[in-house]
Amino acid sequence: MRIKRLLNWYNMILNVVWSVLNLVPISIYCYNRVDHRSLYIFIAISVIPGFFPNSFYDRIQIGRTTRIYKRLGVGIVNKLAQNGTIINRLMKKKFPGYKMILHQRSSIHKLLQQTYLFEKFHFIMFLFFILVTFYAFFKEDFLWAIMISVTNVLYNIYPNFLQQYIRLKLRLYKKLKAN
Repeated sequence: MRIKRLLNWYNMILNVVWSVLNLVPISIYCYNRVDHRSLYIFIAISVIPGFFPNSFYDRIQIGRTTRIYKRLGVGIVNKLAQNGTIINRLMKKKFPGYKMILHQRSSIHKLLQQTYLFEKFHFIMFLFFILVTFYAFFKEDFLWAIMISVTNVLYNIYPNFLQQYIRLKLRLYKKLKAN
């Protein structure tokens, strides 16, 4: 129980830091520049993919092996992400027997489902950021459009690549365990 609380604490701190850094610019822009009607339309459009089945996210996966993800630098993102390399090192330092993946099918299945949940969240946010970016370009707020685009890459695109990468690794791990 103590391990789980500490892991949740580490992940919460990391999530708050990343969220504040990446959500503040779009929040400021939406509050100051986007009319309410457009904002509501953007939100409505953005939440639709949250209802898509997991198979949709499998189909839009950019690679069938981890190679392309490694080339894109997803390993760096994994170091800084929730349950990533840095968090796991901190946990192993404090609790030497700690393992993120237990040697049980239920543990792997739970992590696979978690990747879909995270990918859906970031896909929803990705669409919202894109819509606001187009709005900013249309309104000729070019600096805002660029800033929101950059944060979209950092906060949504790379985390989605990370979820896809993790699924590939988990499925490979699952196949190796079956043999």
